[in-house]
Formats: sequence, structure tokens, C-alpha cells
Amino acid sequence: MKGLIFNIKRYAIHDGPGIRVTFFMKGCPLGCWWCHNPEGISKDVQEVERVDRIGDKEFTVNEKVGKYYTEAELLDIAKKDMVFIEESGGGVTFSGGEPLVQDDFLSEALKLFRNEGIHTVVDTSGYARRSVIDKILPLTDLFLFDIKHLDPAKHKKFTGVSNDLILANYKHILEKGKKVIIRIPLIPGFNDDEGQLNALRDFVAGRQGTNIERVDLLPYHRIGSSKYRKFKLEYRMQNIEQPSARRMNEVKDFFAASGVNVKIGG
Repeated sequence: MKGLIFNIKRYAIHDGPGIRVTFFMKGCPLGCWWCHNPEGISKDVQEVERVDRIGDKEFTVNEKVGKYYTEAELLDIAKKDMVFIEESGGGVTFSGGEPLVQDDFLSEALKLFRNEGIHTVVDTSGYARRSVIDKILPLTDLFLFDIKHLDPAKHKKFTGVSNDLILANYKHILEKGKKVIIRIPLIPGFNDDEGQLNALRDFVAGRQGTNIERVDLLPYHRIGSSKYRKFKLEYRMQNIEQPSARRMNEVKDFFAASGVNVKIGG
């Protein structure tokens, strides 16, 4: 079996505990306005034009985005970094896109890594059928789970999908005793107002004492904005400013005041 990967990040330190290898899988059912990995949205190999500059000259190069790998090939890649993984208590992380889109390949890859004693993390939006969640539950040591907004209508406007299924899967994963790090992207004009921050804090604090390890607040950034033109996609956050370090610390303190274990960044 083969899976479609658009990036492999070695020595990753923000995608779970320790030093990790992160595999970014293509395909995502969401269309978040602020997505910084637009190359992960399509579930197909894409051919795009890349402009290279040497001095005053520009060269256009055709570039394929996405490559198929077997699970054994991914294991071989991870094994090159095993000394760092073992010494740091790291492992492998499957991100995207949305890794649950390729659930058959994901489950086989997770199984292989678990059999090798390698810690596994799945970074997910939570938008998937319950049968898909149940398939990977026993093979996943830790979930990085996005909670973007608690209002279904606003969630659908800015991501393309309602959050009903996402929140149901989030509760299901916790009820099954799996470890979770909640990731909240802080997006100006979307979820950074007082009302929504109160709702998010209460939502998280209400499940303190379960297997929630902490909350990661992820500041909106424009790092991926330059990719949109390449993939012929509209970038709808053009006039949105990144939250300042002061603002991020204010929100961190706001969550921490209710006993939530919170940090800025992944």
C-alpha cells in the first residue's frame, strides 16, 4: 500500500514530544481561510510552476507536489534518525493536510511504527467518520487535536465544514482514554474575541482531569500566504494582522487562570 506525502520534516520539535519525523499527508476536507499548508488540500499529485531567481534572472521550473511512499519506506526514513528519536523520547507524527483522509494507509503505517516500538502521533482536525477514528485509536499514542471554534455556523463559514462531527470525535477520543494535546489556532476576527475565548476556555477546563495533556495556542501567521498564488487559490486573510507576542501572552494567561496547562506554539 502507498500513501501520498507532500513533505517530510526531520528533526521536528513542535509536533509532539521529543525529536520527531513528521510526515505531511495530502488531502483535507476543510478549507480553512488561514491554512498555511495549501499544498496539502488536494488529495492528488499536483504540478505547479516554481519561479527560481539567480541574480536578475528568473527561471520557471515545473514542480510536482506529492510523492507516493510505502509504509516501509517511511519506516526506513525514520530509522535514519533513531538515535535522536530514542534519546529525546520522540517518534513520528502524521500531519497534513488531514491524515485521516488516507485512513487505510495511515492505519498500516501506524501499525508498522508501533510494532517497532516507535511513539506515534496523529495531528488532526477531527473531521472524519467514527469508523475511521476507531480504526486508528489503538495505534495512536497521542492526538494533536484542533479546536478552532465552538459555533457551528461560524466554523462552517471559515473552514467549510460544521464542527459537530469534530467535537463528537474529540469527546469520543477522550472517553477512550487516549492522550490529547488540544491545538487552538488564534485567528484575529475569528476566535480571538472575549466571548469565544471564554467559551473555549470553559470547554477545555470542563474536561480537566481527563487525558488532556495541555493546550497549545498557535498564533496566526502569514508564512504560507506566498504559496496560494502557486496553487491558484484565493488567500482570504490578506488584511489580517498577526497577533502580537503581548496579545498571545494575554490569551495564555487568560487560559492559565482557570487551571489549564497552556503554552504558546506547538
